[in-house]
Amino acid sequence: MSDRNDEPLVSVALRMVVAHWKPAAGLIHHTDRGVLYSSGNYRCLMARHGLLPSMSRHGDCYDNACAESFFSTLKNELIHGQAFSPCEARRG
Repeated sequence: MSDRNDEPLVSVALRMVVAHWKPAAGLIHHTDRGVLYSSGNYRCLMARHGLLPSMSRHGDCYDNACAESFFSTLKNELIHGQAFSPCEARRG
């Protein structure tokens, strides 16, 4: 988690997944069409690990509905209403 939703955040998350799960080359990684996932750096990182990109069609918001629902619940139950000091946010 981070206070910023940017390409470095998703790249760190992808590196964590690769280090922990060691996915086989050819794994299909499906995302939305956001700039985070379509950036050159992120796509190069995926290619270095043999991951194949998959993105939904333009305007197709339904394939991501389950993930969006999960993150909405996560925010409502764990984040909203909480006060975090700057030091706490960087500790993780």
